[in-house]
Amino acid sequence: MNMAQLITTYNEAVYDTDRDKAIKVIRDAVNNRVSPEEIIFQVIIPAIEQTINHIREDEELSLAQHFMTAQIASDVIEEMLARFETAPKVMGRVVIGTSYGDLHALGKRIVTGCLRARLIEVTDLGVNVSPERFVDEAVAHNAEVIGISSMMIHTARGENGCLKVRQILKERGLDHIKLVVGGAPYRFNPELYKIVQADGWARDGITASRVIADLIAEVKK
Repeated sequence: MNMAQLITTYNEAVYDTDRDKAIKVIRDAVNNRVSPEEIIFQVIIPAIEQTINHIREDEELSLAQHFMTAQIASDVIEEMLARFETAPKVMGRVVIGTSYGDLHALGKRIVTGCLRARLIEVTDLGVNVSPERFVDEAVAHNAEVIGISSMMIHTARGENGCLKVRQILKERGLDHIKLVVGGAPYRFNPELYKIVQADGWARDGITASRVIADLIAEVKK
């Protein structure tokens, strides 16, 4: 199987949410001497980019497809990294969690999988995260970006949400750390991210990985 066939077969498996087939395709490729680096940079990351393009073109993708794209990518990355001859360079660092009072986790899990596929180090803080902890963990892990997921309007706009995180960053002189938000309230009001003083937002978990990657690049300029 040549590289073009490998990419097509892997993408078809992901689109069909067939994890076992996708993993087998990748393992067979490695056994046929396709390098782990080629797998990540020529197969996995382009697959995520293709999904993002599909979303932008308004092609309907189910939540299951979003989740499986991220989960498969994350699983493959973990396996391939163990095979690298030298440790890969981390592209950036993110701390991510759901806002205080919010217990929804699926969107965050999708984002995390896609970020890891881009070789971005992710610290998942879980759900119901306080503003102080977001900032403390960002500092502890030298993160360029804090990602905050909110599925309810009162947790997105509330006193313990993104606005409070921004306030703490300003008070501590940490304005270089970027804030990105996501979740249902932001889809209903695409301007809401400006109201809560975030630097960016994404309407879905997969696109969020592109937004965060761009913010990391901005910080590193």
